[in-house]
Amino acid sequence: MVNRRRGEIEATIEGHRHVLVLTLGALAELEEAFAAEDMVALTERFAGGRLSARDITRILGAGLRGGGAEFTDGEVARARFGGGVPETARLAADLLRATFLDDGAEESNEQHGSNDAGA
Repeated sequence: MVNRRRGEIEATIEGHRHVLVLTLGALAELEEAFAAEDMVALTERFAGGRLSARDITRILGAGLRGGGAEFTDGEVARARFGGGVPETARLAADLLRATFLDDGAEESNEQHGSNDAGA
């Protein structure tokens, strides 16, 4: 089971479940890949919400390696993700949100909202 508070997400790749997390090592890998000076620069790069296929491949590859899987970026590029390209892009965005944003408050609000709907 994944822990969003630790920045983990889950993905099904080639029919197998994997945990993805952007550890410090994975973030350092992305800083190098995107020629970002630091994590602030890396965050600013992703804040625009525009990701290329190469960006998505690098982000998911780093997340898989951070989660302990042995995937090269080339293998990620060739892999079949459940849900196709739209799901693959959503996974990359979800991994970035889990890493850089506090989803705990969002989840708490969603749960609270669902309780209010039943009242």
